Amino acid sequence: SALIVDYVLTISISVASGVDTLASLYAVSDQAKLYLEVALILLLIYLNLRGMKEAIEFLIPIFLTFVMLHAILIVYGIAAHAGNFTTLVPEIAGKTRQLAADQGWVNVVWIVMLAYAASGATYTGLEAVTNNVNTLKEPRVRTSKLTMFYVASSLAVAAGGIMLLYVLWKVHPIGGQTLNAVVFRSILSEWTLFHLDWNTYLLPLVLASAGGLLFVAANTGFLGGPAVLANMAVDQWVPNQFSSLSSRLVTKHGVLLMGAAAIAVLLYTRGNVALLAVIYALNVFLTFSISLFGLCLYWWRHRSDKPGWWVNLSLSALAFAITGTIFCALLYTDFLRGGWVAALITGSVIGFCILIRHHYMQTRAQVKKIDEIFSAAPCRPVENPPVIERDEPTAIFMVSRSRDTGMHTMLWVQRLFPGNFKNFVFLSVGAVDTAAYGAEGALDVLQQETHCSLEYYVNFCHQHGIAATSYESYGTDRVDELTKLVDRVAAEFPNCVFFASKLVFVHDNWFTRSLHNQTPLAMQRILHLRGQQMVILPMKIE
Repeated sequence: SALIVDYVLTISISVASGVDTLASLYAVSDQAKLYLEVALILLLIYLNLRGMKEAIEFLIPIFLTFVMLHAILIVYGIAAHAGNFTTLVPEIAGKTRQLAADQGWVNVVWIVMLAYAASGATYTGLEAVTNNVNTLKEPRVRTSKLTMFYVASSLAVAAGGIMLLYVLWKVHPIGGQTLNAVVFRSILSEWTLFHLDWNTYLLPLVLASAGGLLFVAANTGFLGGPAVLANMAVDQWVPNQFSSLSSRLVTKHGVLLMGAAAIAVLLYTRGNVALLAVIYALNVFLTFSISLFGLCLYWWRHRSDKPGWWVNLSLSALAFAITGTIFCALLYTDFLRGGWVAALITGSVIGFCILIRHHYMQTRAQVKKIDEIFSAAPCRPVENPPVIERDEPTAIFMVSRSRDTGMHTMLWVQRLFPGNFKNFVFLSVGAVDTAAYGAEGALDVLQQETHCSLEYYVNFCHQHGIAATSYESYGTDRVDELTKLVDRVAAEFPNCVFFASKLVFVHDNWFTRSLHNQTPLAMQRILHLRGQQMVILPMKIE
């Protein structure tokens, strides 16, 4: 839950910081900046809905411009004032000793830790790499290590170089401008090349590229958020349609959800970067602490079969101690400055996830009772099954691996239309979702369960003198695969009617409707638009 909030805040704080950077060029009101921030998030939503390729192609040139211009300014800025090092180093050392004498070394370390924590959210770039290793080019482990090394190195050089410029050029805050804008304006004012006013010509490009880099960072929220939602959906902490690997059910809904949440956070905080930074840092170090604690448990549990386990355990424990201490320190010192907002937002997400999981567990328990009735009566193959006559009236059932809903629908069709349909056809799609894709052998299990379920329906019909057959398919998008099966079956059985079931709850509301019945309703709409008939039969759940 904290990681979901992280990705939402990645979008919000990156866009807000980027707009602040661009606003350093001109006097812009806070209200105008807020409108621009919301507009930029809507633009990023549009780009990501178009596809990741378009979004990356749009943003990478901005990133490359940032790297080139900032490298030139950092190198020139340090070289131009390199002579100040002889007086600057002793001055800083003296001020540090004076601070330690006045407040003690513990307070000095405390100040450094808080400063580190406030900017520690920049580690989200590394976090995004680790969360999306499966999307990298083979060999993935080597590629991910190189990617993380490049991200960390460029971050260290850029951030360290810019902070060194602050000291060398004796930068002081100016209202309405970022410190980067102040220091780059000072550097460019000394440039006399071609007798041009470089602040007029080059500074806008420098700040625009810096803002563009922040928009690149914002885009990681749209990339990482749906992936986290997919993993959470496997264990039913969020609506199960997010577990699909398809662009229709995950990327679209995930992008819209992350974008809408980011806009809501921006509107609540009024784009206040200082407040956003507090909320962001708390969630970042919470996720790091939980992940590192998990690593500690992993190495301790595998101490008997992992050589050198104690080295990895020691590193994980040390990192956990650092991130855990920073999180507690941030929560204590910044609770009234935004820490309570972070606790409220993350706590609300946790509560909502628990509510969703509780609902799914209750529904599963109800459905399982019905499923056990049919599981107790196995259906064996019939030696001479009835022959299918393709021109006769045919009932086509969209079923899942669970027998209860399929049998419920079939029995209701026999009751409502006795003797009308001569053929029964069963369609089932094995959805290759995060659960099926992530575990070894999971795809084989998926295929076996889907095939066995269809065999049960066909054998049941044969035992009762009904001609029946089945079709199965596998893919990442259940609706797309069902549509393909429907086209194929409708061509073979021209006189057909489609049937499916949906869960109807005694206490029905928007919450239950959003968690269930997405596929039947989507297929009904598709078939009705094509002029084909589809009936959805209710299955009541207490």
